[in-house]
Amino acid sequence: MSLRHAALGMLADSPGSGYDLLKRFEQAMANVWPATQSQLYGELGKLENAGMIRVHAEGPRGRKEYEITDAGLKELRHWLIEVEPGRAPRSENLLRVYFLGSVSREQARGYLATMARTAREREKELMELESSINWTDSNRSVYGRLVLEWGKRYAQMYRDWADWALKQVK
Repeated sequence: MSLRHAALGMLADSPGSGYDLLKRFEQAMANVWPATQSQLYGELGKLENAGMIRVHAEGPRGRKEYEITDAGLKELRHWLIEVEPGRAPRSENLLRVYFLGSVSREQARGYLATMARTAREREKELMELESSINWTDSNRSVYGRLVLEWGKRYAQMYRDWADWALKQVK
């Protein structure tokens, strides 16, 4: 997945400004594909130059509202249906765990405890998010709920694993 396709997907759902999209990313995509403001605005410029999105409306202070073009929708559909997903996810946390032998056991346990605490916090955030949403039968709601459920299950697995790993390092 790329930021390009995430932005196209968001704009296929509904037009929006860079700020609108950033807020949607924070609410709906944070556990799937987080993005910074500079990354997103840079990608919007590239998508506009490639003819995949266009400025739909301009507001005060130079605010641009974007919409997806036919070319952008074609690219999104191609990526969704024809491009096989990558099979090698990266995890900076697991890379660090692999090298925890380079620090003291106490420091390693501290790192693992932080991982468990972070996962618990994420679980709580996702539960609160789930209860704050008025779920409907719309595509955005149905598929958003699928992604949210994945995030909850992933956070639970991550927490369970971190708790287990903490017990392994004595």
